[in-house]
Amino acid sequence: MDIPHYQRHGAVAVLRLANPPVNGLSHALRVNIAAALDAVEADPETHALVLIGEGAYFCGGADIREFNTPNSSREPVTPDLIKRIAAFPKPVIAAIHGAALGGGLELALGCHYRVAQEGARLGLPEVKLGLLPGGGGTQRLPRLIGVAPALDMIVSGQPVDAHRALQLGLVDEVAGAALAEAAIAFATRNAGQSLAQRALPDTAALPADAGALFAAARSKAEKATRGQLAPRYCIDCVEASTRGTLEEGLRFERERFVELVNGTQSKALRHLFFAEREVAKVGQYTQGAMARPVSVVGVIGAGTMGTGIAMSFANAGFQVVIVEASKEALDRGLRTMRGNYEASVAKGKLQQAQMDARLAAIRGTTATEDLASADLVIEAVFEDMEVKRSVFERLDRIAKPGAILATNTSRLDINQIAAMTSRPQDVVGLHFFSPANVMKLLEVVRGEQTAPDVIATAMEIGHKAGKVAVLVGVCDGFVGNRMVSPYTREAHFLLEEGASPQQVDQALERFGMAMGPLRMGDLAGLDISWAARKRQAPTRPAHIRYCHIADRICEAGRLGQKTGAGFYRYEPGSRTPVPDPAVQDIIERCAADSGITRRAVSDEEIVERCMYALVNEAARILEEGIADRGSDIDVIYANGYGFPSWRGGPLFHADSVGLERVLGRIREFHEVHGELWKPAPLLERLVAEGRTLSSYRKTTS
Repeated sequence: MDIPHYQRHGAVAVLRLANPPVNGLSHALRVNIAAALDAVEADPETHALVLIGEGAYFCGGADIREFNTPNSSREPVTPDLIKRIAAFPKPVIAAIHGAALGGGLELALGCHYRVAQEGARLGLPEVKLGLLPGGGGTQRLPRLIGVAPALDMIVSGQPVDAHRALQLGLVDEVAGAALAEAAIAFATRNAGQSLAQRALPDTAALPADAGALFAAARSKAEKATRGQLAPRYCIDCVEASTRGTLEEGLRFERERFVELVNGTQSKALRHLFFAEREVAKVGQYTQGAMARPVSVVGVIGAGTMGTGIAMSFANAGFQVVIVEASKEALDRGLRTMRGNYEASVAKGKLQQAQMDARLAAIRGTTATEDLASADLVIEAVFEDMEVKRSVFERLDRIAKPGAILATNTSRLDINQIAAMTSRPQDVVGLHFFSPANVMKLLEVVRGEQTAPDVIATAMEIGHKAGKVAVLVGVCDGFVGNRMVSPYTREAHFLLEEGASPQQVDQALERFGMAMGPLRMGDLAGLDISWAARKRQAPTRPAHIRYCHIADRICEAGRLGQKTGAGFYRYEPGSRTPVPDPAVQDIIERCAADSGITRRAVSDEEIVERCMYALVNEAARILEEGIADRGSDIDVIYANGYGFPSWRGGPLFHADSVGLERVLGRIREFHEVHGELWKPAPLLERLVAEGRTLSSYRKTTS
């Protein structure tokens, strides 16, 4: 029988795992491993088997392209294959290079020995996809390296390198560049050894502080991953390894794995996993153009946003020139950046040498002319069109030919900004989210005349800066902030109708939002959205319902945390929101002025009204072509707006609830609350066609 990628080297057989790009454990690869085991078992001249990866990896784990498909359960299934390896009568050695992750590490755990190459990473990251290791990882790892380190690896999903793996007893040897040769030599030396000594104990050793260990793990998981099942199930499975036999633990693990893999949370996280890779595919806009070279980035403005942007690029290895109008403001910005880096060093997240290098890459100046050498200039000045006009008119005179001119505006018209220059093809929006050095999302806004190579450059530098860059079109608020408007609109209406600020926020936080909309407004500063509402006021139809609560709060000088009061009040030096009777008075006066009789509002109504307002607006955005894919919008909300990733984004959530049911509720809200709830035509069309919103994509001719 001809077995692909199988060779004999004397008495040692070598099977190369080959399933690009990461050698995922597809059905075809599992069949190939089983065939190699058959061949080795049947050949008395072959004394050992080495498994080694083809290409850059040993094995990246299960082939998630096969999840919830017939291939995922076709024989041999991964757990049974690993059991067979563990009980194999001849030594099986995993030769690990690149990475052994998830099912790849579980495959290696089933082997009798493990040899890892320098630089290899070994981990069980399934929890990040809403899963737990389903091939024995939660049972074999604690029995091999101990409960505490296994618990940390499994619940965090973080990998360890080859040398740490050797310290833990996870691998038996660390090899240099010639991994295959080292593994064959290792197999030859150990071929005659008794495999009984390699058997794992039937029950993992119970640590002396087991009760405290598991209690602390559960408390930490609840705080860090509120609402997610997978971390809790991971802890349960590791704990089970200390209470019963290996076989009992494997059954317990498998039951929990099947529940998770068929559940909505994991499907949501897998949706985002693929969606974040899909957002980079913008070929229809780049038309094959090459990105422009960028080594020097200019930033105008050394406030909160400007310093965060500067740090993002310095962290990524770019040279940064940051400009402020006054030396006092510039020095304040430079101190802020130094303080942020020092805090990271103090927490052990950054080495002193790294901090020094990043600060050295940032040059402050009060002379705009110093931007003449920049390949990319990003303005982060006040959100006012006249201020932007002044900045871009000056940049147009200063910036070198071919430099990209970017605006960090969160709402304003990119086309108007581009028209202020003689080179609109070089203008693009780069909408960072605050704090820019922390938040992953970057909305790349394409103007009507933005050149293909400028779009290609913006997407590339976003990736280099560690951002999830999503390409969007021009409208007021682009995608994220345009959707925030109806979301907060409904939150304000619900206040008028009878809810309190804390009820609205707590209902949405229990749903999974990182922060409720009213707390978020206080954090961001209520004056930002107030300015937008005042700008939009002249075009607002008089017959459309409008809530004055937020305006009245701002008019009272309550602009959020920065003034110590907004929808809540804040004690000096504290960010903890405290309910304020003064706000309740404003709410009740506004309700009376609008002729609204307040009533009891349920948490369910709060969640539905806020969530479905997002969904309805998203459908309009897709129909207008502001976003090309429903999954792009889910990526934006999961990465920039605190939407719970385990719900997959607002559109995946709507699909999970049932799009027909969501449309039915929107129609009910339309009847009760009027024109603002008119169903989006695309939403009605998708329901009629039996299609989903999160998988929608704009067709191109």
